[in-house]
Parts: sequence; structure tokens; C-alpha cells
Amino acid sequence: MSPAQSPAIDTAARLRSVEEEILLAARAADRDAKSIKLVAVTKTVPPEVIEQAIAAGQRCFGENRVQEAAGKWPILKQQHPGLELHLIGPLQSNKVKEAVTLFDVIETVDRPKLARALAEEMARVDKRPRLFVQVNTGEEPQKAGVLPAEADGFIALCRDTFGLVVEGLMCIPPFDEEPAMHFALLAKIAARNGVKELSMGMSGDFVRAIPFGATYVRVGTAIFGERPASASP
Repeated sequence: MSPAQSPAIDTAARLRSVEEEILLAARAADRDAKSIKLVAVTKTVPPEVIEQAIAAGQRCFGENRVQEAAGKWPILKQQHPGLELHLIGPLQSNKVKEAVTLFDVIETVDRPKLARALAEEMARVDKRPRLFVQVNTGEEPQKAGVLPAEADGFIALCRDTFGLVVEGLMCIPPFDEEPAMHFALLAKIAARNGVKELSMGMSGDFVRAIPFGATYVRVGTAIFGERPASASP
């Protein structure tokens, strides 16, 4: 095997390994594995490595930053029709126009100002990415997301005031806490609000999210390896 071949084979092998873990976890939870979609997180991942994942059959990807996505994805999506791109990082109101153009799913709706801006831009350009509300289940001050106690009211505001369709909820459990209770909380909020999609679980805990009803798991390092040390979290 030549050095040029190694990364492609490694990326494909890592992808297959994650898919197998999803399949096994789904079986253990008595769920259909097809109901769980893998979002391959490509933060800091260069286009040539993303191409390897696409060649291996991956079609759903996630990016943390609008600016980084804008530098990679318009060409990739043009070259590979049918790809689905998720925004999984915080969205600033001044980036809404670009985000609506770039992304198929925005997972991080978390405040009225952003909901209003999204509603106005989606109406203006007649493009409607699917929307998830991010819930800060750990109530961590440094993290984005609506607080659990305010989630019901915010979902109602998005629907009733801004006319938005909230398709899913997303959470990022605290690093140092048992994730299961956060997954259970998100599932409970979704159930009482009639929300079907749950984006929860990352490289370190996606298997544990599946029994709680995760329909999307966001996996980066388990597929593409550790990010450069210089990359911000």
C-alpha cells in the first residue's frame, strides 16, 4: 500500500466501523438502524478527505462554522448532488443569510432573534432548510442552547410567532457528566412537543444515545481522526 492510498482506506474503514457500531446499538435497542442517520462532522477536515468519505458512500455531513463551510461545500455539493449538510455549531444572526443558502439542516436554533432572522431570510429567498432547536440540557453558561425549562415556550414561539417548522431537537451533554440523563431529557422534551427528530450523541457517546431515540448522531473524530491541536473546540 502506498502512502497516498492509506488515508482513503483508513477513512473508509473508520466509517464502516462507526456504521457497524450504529447497527449493533440499534439491534440492542430493538430499533431499525435505518432510522438513525450518521452525520459525519467535517470541522477542519480538508475537501480531499471529505471526498474519501463520499466515495465510501457517506452522504450526510456536519460543519461547525458557516465561514469554513462556505470555503468547502458549494463545490463539493455541486460535484456530488444529493449530499445533505448540517450546521451543528452556533449561528450568529449576521450569518443567517449565508447559512440559509449553504445548509440543508440548521441544528442550532436557540433564541428569538435568530428564529426571527431565519424566518425572514427563508421567506425572502424561498429556501427552507430544516430546523432543529438546540437545548442546553446541562444549563452550561458557556454553551449555546435554550434552557430546558424554556424549551417548550421557545418551540411554541418558533411555530406560532415566526411560522417555523421545528423538526428536531439537538443537545451536547456536559463533558464530565453521564450523557444518558441528558439524552433522556431531550427525548422527553421532544415527545411532549411533538418533535420527531433527535440529534444527540457524538464520537464518545453516540452508541449510548441510540437507546434514547437518537435519529441523528454526529461523529467526527471517530471517522476522520483527531483534529489538529491548533483547531479551536
